Parts: sequence; C-alpha cells; structure tokens
Amino acid sequence: MNDEIDYALTPDQWETLKALRVPVSKFSTLNRFVLDDLVALGLATMSDDMPAITPRGRKALIRGSSRLWDVAA
Repeated sequence: MNDEIDYALTPDQWETLKALRVPVSKFSTLNRFVLDDLVALGLATMSDDMPAITPRGRKALIRGSSRLWDVAA
C-alpha cells in the first residue's frame, strides 16, 4: 500500500475529515453520505456508532490535497 496517495476529496469531505479530529459530540451535524465515503476510503471509522478519524485520515489531513494548496497560493 502506498502512503503517498493524494486524495481528491470534495470540500465537504475535507470539512468532515477536519471535524473528526476532535471527539464528535454532534454526530447528527455530520453528513452521513460524506462520512460513509470517508469510511470506504479508510480515512474514518465507526466505533460504537461514533465516527473517528483513522491514522490514514490524519496523514491525509496533514498532507492535504494539491487542490487545497492551489487555493492557498
């Protein structure tokens, strides 16, 4: 498996992934479809019906997306 994958996430997916950095107390505010996509990519997980970011998700957040870098430039 290559850890250098650049994820082409949508803005909603990036926002949801950022929201998972802290324990989610307002799970109902997260878009379930977006969360399911992140789980399918291995960037998030569900434990006891609560979402959490995975180590792979943290790496993706830290590394960011090339599209996000373009916006910041």
